[in-house]
Amino acid sequence: MRDLPKQQGSSVAEEFYDVVIVGAGLSGIDAGYHLQTKCPKRSYAILEGREDIGGTWDLFRYPGIRSDSDMYTLGYSFQPWTNPKALADGPSILEYVRDTARSYGIDAKIRFGHRVKRASWSSADAQWTVEAERTDRNDVVRFRCNFLFMCSGYYNYARGYTPDFPGIEQFKGRVVHPQFWTQDVDYTGKRVVVIGSGATAVTLVPELGKRAAHVTMLQRSPTYIVSAPDEDAMANFLREKVSARVAYTVARWFRVLGGMLFYWFCQRYPERAKALLLRGAKNALGDAFNSRDFTPSYRPWNQRLCLVPNGDLFEAIKAKRVSVVTDTIDTITQDGIRLASGTELAADLIVTATGLELSVLSGLAITVDGKRIEPADTMAYKGMMFSGVPNLAMSMGYTNASWTLKCDLTCEYVCRLLAYMDAQGFRQCVPVLNDPTMARLPMLDFSSGYVTRSIAKFPKQGPKAPWRLYQNYLFDILTLRHKPLDDGVMAFSAPERAEGIAEPAH
Repeated sequence: MRDLPKQQGSSVAEEFYDVVIVGAGLSGIDAGYHLQTKCPKRSYAILEGREDIGGTWDLFRYPGIRSDSDMYTLGYSFQPWTNPKALADGPSILEYVRDTARSYGIDAKIRFGHRVKRASWSSADAQWTVEAERTDRNDVVRFRCNFLFMCSGYYNYARGYTPDFPGIEQFKGRVVHPQFWTQDVDYTGKRVVVIGSGATAVTLVPELGKRAAHVTMLQRSPTYIVSAPDEDAMANFLREKVSARVAYTVARWFRVLGGMLFYWFCQRYPERAKALLLRGAKNALGDAFNSRDFTPSYRPWNQRLCLVPNGDLFEAIKAKRVSVVTDTIDTITQDGIRLASGTELAADLIVTATGLELSVLSGLAITVDGKRIEPADTMAYKGMMFSGVPNLAMSMGYTNASWTLKCDLTCEYVCRLLAYMDAQGFRQCVPVLNDPTMARLPMLDFSSGYVTRSIAKFPKQGPKAPWRLYQNYLFDILTLRHKPLDDGVMAFSAPERAEGIAEPAH
């Protein structure tokens, strides 16, 4: 890194790095590790808008926060997960991410309180100029880089999604969205209604049920809920016999292949898969099973399945600490919720576990050679780069498997790309869509509400590679690790360095 001369007419100091990473959560730490191990000559910095490492796992503080993916696949490929819990709690995951950053010195590369707002690409200079707001000083700092790696996730940290419930202003109790849970939210001995039936709701409800007078999970429509052990007996056994790394690798691949097989089964035989999942819920609940509350209208894996460790939700229902109601809201009253059926649910606390608000590239304003780029107008190349946008990649995980599986592969690909450009003397790479007639399809084929509400803002995908997002880990291993980088779609070039632009020091 080196300070560069200030641009003429600018009072903002600039720094140059070969790569700027945005976000210090799971993906950003992953990117930092890969860059410093596979591209050690490339300098990098991580810009993080918050004040600590962890991203999602630092943001969410609601009771019972945990992963709904096993940690053998949500964990990093290079850092074994050694905790006995396969379905881990949020604080343990957060400590794992922070330990990883400390262990590899990645934490020293992070600039906290740097909220990235704008990025402009100059083909003449083969550089991005990135502007970030300093949250502690309320001013702007500027970075320049050759490659911009967006690892900031795909939802809005500033806002969660809450529908406009009629009458909510007259409710005498407290209304809280799980994304903004604080320690002063009191639910002990209270009647709680949790609106929603997704992963957040099924995590919250049994935990709240331990101290609340009663918890009602109010859902508009059911979700597939699957009980799973919170520990992996095979992995825990292997750790006693072989090294932690070997045990982790075996457990990771066992989980990957098992997950892919079950996903294939759900896609190939949806009715049989549905019957299997419903039978599991019925066996877990016994006489407490109500078909209306646990039978979704969609096929398995059209939305994510909800895992409940050791059947904790089912156990809470059988113990009558928790109840499930399937209905729609007519209005919020002073004392609770009146449903369309006329039933009234008394409540002292309402929790709106109604979903996330997605955000493309954290709302970053992008220009390329002075032209504003709207992500929705681009096509997604290999699910990570955008047509017509040079030297920019986005890390985004799978919808049908653990987030980090795809992020690991994305980081590997970016490092391959940078190494290839160095070897060939290129300074610019850009995916070029040469077929203007190619069908433009939604980037994610997923029926969850948080996706359908926002997917129009995202880049599009095409019907075939490399423009199609396959959501298939084995296919992506082949494509991202082994297929040629110069594939006739990615265009490489070496623009001359503009006069007055300093050569970066490594």
